[in-house]
Amino acid sequence: MATKFTKETYLYWYELMLLLRKFEEKAGQLYGMQKIRGFCHLYIGQEALAAGAMTATKPEDTFITAYRDHGLAIAKGITARACMAELYGKATGCSKGKGGSMHFFGVKERFFGGHGIVGAQIGTGAGLAFAERYKGTDFVSLTFFGDGAARQGILHETFNMAMTWKLPVIFICENNNYAMGTSVERTSNVVDIYKLADAYDMPGDSVDGMSPEAVHEGVARAVKRAREGGGPTLLEIKTYRYRGHSMSDPQKYRTKEEVEEYKQRDPIEHCHRVLVSDFGVAESEIEAINERVRLEVEDCVKFAEESPWPSDDELLKDVYVQEDYPFIVD
Repeated sequence: MATKFTKETYLYWYELMLLLRKFEEKAGQLYGMQKIRGFCHLYIGQEALAAGAMTATKPEDTFITAYRDHGLAIAKGITARACMAELYGKATGCSKGKGGSMHFFGVKERFFGGHGIVGAQIGTGAGLAFAERYKGTDFVSLTFFGDGAARQGILHETFNMAMTWKLPVIFICENNNYAMGTSVERTSNVVDIYKLADAYDMPGDSVDGMSPEAVHEGVARAVKRAREGGGPTLLEIKTYRYRGHSMSDPQKYRTKEEVEEYKQRDPIEHCHRVLVSDFGVAESEIEAINERVRLEVEDCVKFAEESPWPSDDELLKDVYVQEDYPFIVD
């Protein structure tokens, strides 16, 4: 056997990544039809991060990310229905139709955003880790941010505090090579982002983000260390987005050849090949998964289309913390 991961793991990875891919492709199509408005940042190409992170963590572990959040939200358990409805701005959305593409949120799924301010989630992610330490759990916070957010001052302040307090937080830089349209090489003398951890004596590692196996292994090592009280880790997971930064991006800063080169390492196709060649999975079983995903995406669009708009009395709700807010601890 060429892999140490099980057939069930590859089946899970394949179906999850395919769902994320097809959901995002449909979202892009609906955006072009003006069914979805505002900003919209697609996760196409980066699915292996979500897949590998999920198999390396517990359901109780928290995820927090930036505005390219659809993939991680669905992976963490927010339904495709709730996510598509949120893109539509409908009351049945995961943020009640108030957040849109950039502000997905799921309390029971332990998914805490979806944040539109670049880098803001880095400090908040450390705060989630502090909460777990305060409550005495062994849960960890996976805090995702892009290579552009790695240039924000909050990263350094948070790294210093997280290491000082040995917080159970995994800082994950989803390095897709471009901050909007600006390459890493044009924004920093340090192009290996994981080396930023060195200034704080924080463990850092570079991980192949086109491989769910590598992502799983990298996250698992960091999570084990955090659970055992060893504190934070910085993972620079090198990935690639096949689409533009957002739906309005003309992508003139990169070549079609560059995009095609990364597509040759597509993680979904990789899992497909492993399932067939290493585990003898029949193409009919693969097709059954493909059909299941197709129907789920079709269903979530129908759900969003038929869902109601938020009522007028929702306008000022959720602005302030209510007394019965679930995170208030006696």
